[in-house]
Amino acid sequence: MRDRLSLQGRHILLGISGGIACYRSAELVRLLRASGATVRCVMTRSACEFVTPLTFESLSGEEVFTELFSLHEHTMGHITLARWADLLLIAPATAQLLSKLAHGVADDLLSTLALACSVPMIVAPAMNPTMWQAPPPRQNATQRNVTTLRANGVVIAEPDTGDLACGEVGTGRMRQPPQLLDDVRRLLAKAPLAGQRWVITTGPTWESWDDVRLLTSRASGRLGAEIARIVSLLGAETVVIAGPGVPDIAEVQRINVESAKEMERAALAHAAGADCFVSAAAVADYRPSAAINGKLKRAEMERCSLPLTQNPDIVAKVAAMAARPRQVIAFAAEDLTTGESHAFTEGWRKLQAKGVDGLVLNSIRNMQQSRAGGWWLQPGAEPQPLMECEKSVLAAVIVERIVTA
Repeated sequence: MRDRLSLQGRHILLGISGGIACYRSAELVRLLRASGATVRCVMTRSACEFVTPLTFESLSGEEVFTELFSLHEHTMGHITLARWADLLLIAPATAQLLSKLAHGVADDLLSTLALACSVPMIVAPAMNPTMWQAPPPRQNATQRNVTTLRANGVVIAEPDTGDLACGEVGTGRMRQPPQLLDDVRRLLAKAPLAGQRWVITTGPTWESWDDVRLLTSRASGRLGAEIARIVSLLGAETVVIAGPGVPDIAEVQRINVESAKEMERAALAHAAGADCFVSAAAVADYRPSAAINGKLKRAEMERCSLPLTQNPDIVAKVAAMAARPRQVIAFAAEDLTTGESHAFTEGWRKLQAKGVDGLVLNSIRNMQQSRAGGWWLQPGAEPQPLMECEKSVLAAVIVERIVTA
């Protein structure tokens, strides 16, 4: 699956217009090249005021183009460059450039290339929040231009919300380079999961004790989120049932839940008839039998008991449902530091008891960490090691195990 996400042999034309976000385009070049792409950069004059062409030439290993008439125009150099590309990515795109693209203005190299390109185009706007979307009742020219570009088939990589270089807070930050890399992959990478629907649960659940306290786990939901990101990039329709604190995931249907009962209802509703159900969530095993309204005072808690009720086994219920997904995958967290024998025994027991098609046996030490590893178990096969690595890489390995199971 990692090979399917590779951009090996792909030609990416990166357009860079003038704005403080130019410095983040340098990281984007590095990520694109690390994924196997050949990158050529085209900079506007104002972009060169922020970052020098030499920076991008050093990072890309290719000539950087800045002027329309510096190309070999006797051979229609801008047409040749446009035809070289498999994809045109403009990041950042200023409000001025969006206006040019929307109205077909070709008065510099980048706008001329955009008009001449027939390949897929991604545009990543970056500007002041009011320039991006003026408050009502004023009509906003930028949004009209964005609407025109979308109608023309251009993919708009919506800007992020947060602190901006101008000192304001709002929507207008260029999308993060890793997310833009995913946008490129989504357009160019092979899509072996196209036509499939995957449902993934991830993150912890919160079981309320009173209106302040709760029972939960240390799970971050990051690995499940990375699995969702990978299968979405591979073309699957992806539904994520997310517990509290799960990171944002682009291009998926997200259903936010808190308790195990809420996650159960959502899972049973969406898993029916799915191609794959992945239960990566760390669902609390128990919940307080009766939550207390308000806050239980400390003086009232010096000696107290907390009756608990067992939560449903969501993955076992999904595996037993009438419209069972084609594949059902469970996760089990065990203490692998005490020896793999006991962990394997527990893993095989859970795989059989839950009636699932595969199980990821991972370490409880992986929770809230950026790296993880473990073992892959499936009926009739020897355990396969999942070597410790970044969770973004491990997610691709797990998806490959599921698809080839």
